[in-house]
Amino acid sequence: MKRTVILSLSFVVSLSLYAQRNLSLSECREMALNNDVHVKNAHLDVLASEARRNEAMAEYFPQVSVNSFAFAALRPMLEISVKDIFGESAFSSDLQAAVDYLGQEYGFSSVFTALQSGFSASVSAFQPVYAGGRIVTGNRLASLGKDAALLHKDMTVRDVLENVDKEYWRVVMLEAKVQVLDASEDFLDNLAGDVETAVGAGLALDTDLMQVMLQKNVLKKQRLSLNGGLRLAKMNLFNSIGQPYSLVRDMQDSVRPYIDDIVLSDRLAGLKPPEEYYVDEEEAVASLEEMKLLDLSVESRILERKMALGEALPQVGIGASYGYVHAMNRRFNGFVFAMVRIPLTDWGKVSYRMKRTDLTLEKARIDRDYIGSQLLLRRRSLWLDLNVAWEQVALAREDMFLAQKTAERMHEQYEAGLVTLSDLLQSRTQMSVKADALIEAKAGYLSALSSYIK
Repeated sequence: MKRTVILSLSFVVSLSLYAQRNLSLSECREMALNNDVHVKNAHLDVLASEARRNEAMAEYFPQVSVNSFAFAALRPMLEISVKDIFGESAFSSDLQAAVDYLGQEYGFSSVFTALQSGFSASVSAFQPVYAGGRIVTGNRLASLGKDAALLHKDMTVRDVLENVDKEYWRVVMLEAKVQVLDASEDFLDNLAGDVETAVGAGLALDTDLMQVMLQKNVLKKQRLSLNGGLRLAKMNLFNSIGQPYSLVRDMQDSVRPYIDDIVLSDRLAGLKPPEEYYVDEEEAVASLEEMKLLDLSVESRILERKMALGEALPQVGIGASYGYVHAMNRRFNGFVFAMVRIPLTDWGKVSYRMKRTDLTLEKARIDRDYIGSQLLLRRRSLWLDLNVAWEQVALAREDMFLAQKTAERMHEQYEAGLVTLSDLLQSRTQMSVKADALIEAKAGYLSALSSYIK
């Protein structure tokens, strides 16, 4: 007896530890944004584009470097004699002979040699003053790259949230169908009790009870299929949002709850008509990330043309250097310099490159106009789909109302002995079918609404 009490207490404690967990749509969206791999990669792309923009900003500042150079030659690179200075003449020959004599007399070489070995170390700075506009244009291109990365991230977030919404409402739809199935099973349980009593009293045939049992078996088969589909839909949703779960109840823990204990809290209720969500079509298309990316594409082609033109324009820069030289002499020295570079032979290549960029610019403009028209058509199509889905909800509600009234009337007539049990069961089956159709219509409307909004 004590052991039984202990086991009961441990079972209660385990149930309290792993209680049912509810997830709302907003929670699922937040989890998806925190865990989805595509959103993470899009964030990394934004950081990379930010680093690229900072890299381009560095072109505005001087380029400072430390330089070192050393050399050693087999023979001196500089040899100067008297004849090298005065040329071939009688005077130079006489002077050379005198220098040779004095060299032998006093022990020095009659030929000056230098630069056989040496080294230098210096610090230099170079500041571009004008580079054909390529520095400014390059920075603008880098800024466009960051804007494009942000737009791609927004598109990724939008697509992820839309997918989460659809998967969420699919699970809610299947959970609602389970509730319809529960109601049908409760009805059949009560009906089976009434029929069994009637059979025992001789007021009904045993075949009536068999019909009820057969219908219960049909519902059991539907439950098996429905539970399998519900678990699969939950798995798809939980995998997309990063929610851990366990398919085996005995393997659950505080981190991975049993999949059937994770219940979605939002329901297919409180639907508003499409007019509540209408947005002007052209304004909606203009605000799309796709259109902004197309505008950025055109702008980037214009900047690429300016970059190509800058290669043929003059380049101006200034600089300074200071360091130590050990070669012909040993001393510190410094100097400043200015550089002007005017390309003369690049115009032919640049002209063809500009022609190519003009063609790509025209192509980008054509693509923007064409895709813009396609996005407008898509927006209108989504609006039509949303209205059709709303009309389907209205029709499904009407069908459900009629099926429910028919089932209630059939139940009254069955109790009065006016219709058979088969007629009653058929009306209840029809009501369940219409209830499922209404649930699917509501889920379809919410899915269409998610696509239209996002």
